Amino acid sequence: MSVPHLNPVLLTALIVWSLIWKGFALWRAARAGQAAWFIVLLFANTAGLLEIVYLLFFAPRPHPSTG
Repeated sequence: MSVPHLNPVLLTALIVWSLIWKGFALWRAARAGQAAWFIVLLFANTAGLLEIVYLLFFAPRPHPSTG
């Protein structure tokens, strides 16, 4: 049984894509005090999909700064 080989450029792009979304989603969950979301986002590897869903539908919206 052979293991299919992924294109290294594609794999690198997927890892970078996922890390960017994961970092932003983890940051927002931590700032909002949403520990459950933080834990789920930390351990679930969904290539950025769960992170995007969280940011669009579940993350509190940032308030515009007054100043």
